[in-house]
Amino acid sequence: MGIDRDQAFARLQEHVRHEKTIIHCLASEAVMRALAKRLGEDPDRWGLTGLLHDIDVEFTNADPKVHALKAEELMADFSLDSEMIDAIRMHNDEATGIPRSTTFQHALAAGETITGLIYATTLVYPDKKIASVKYKSVRKRMTEKAFAASVNRDHILECEKIGIPLDEFIQISVDAMKEISESIGL
Repeated sequence: MGIDRDQAFARLQEHVRHEKTIIHCLASEAVMRALAKRLGEDPDRWGLTGLLHDIDVEFTNADPKVHALKAEELMADFSLDSEMIDAIRMHNDEATGIPRSTTFQHALAAGETITGLIYATTLVYPDKKIASVKYKSVRKRMTEKAFAASVNRDHILECEKIGIPLDEFIQISVDAMKEISESIGL
């Protein structure tokens, strides 16, 4: 990797101005770091991938037909390895038309998606603090299709394709986001 975390975050902020998207990217980074540790992968590499996965979201107006395809262009000088670029591109398989097939791809798709469900769950708690969130609350919200309706539950369930049962995946993700609660305003 030719770019360190601080440089990557600065470059992300050059391309992404919307605060909620930055928060989502930070949460995705935390979850990906935790998943990497659980799976024996490189937490820095996986974390950077989570951090940068939506770098083109404003450039593409989040159009699912092209989002993630422009990311490679925006990161051309970052010296990321091909698997990192591939995972970023494949987190939006609608744009590629190709199903995800690697652990890295499934982890990013599941990891970045669960952050939205956890965030929404946190906001319905009286104190709106992630420290109060229990994995069982997030698990319950998985079955409520009207709750955080834009969160694709099938993407979250890809955790099982990387060998992590849903309940464990939710707990890992909640714990990861709790560790960065101040950075994400929760």
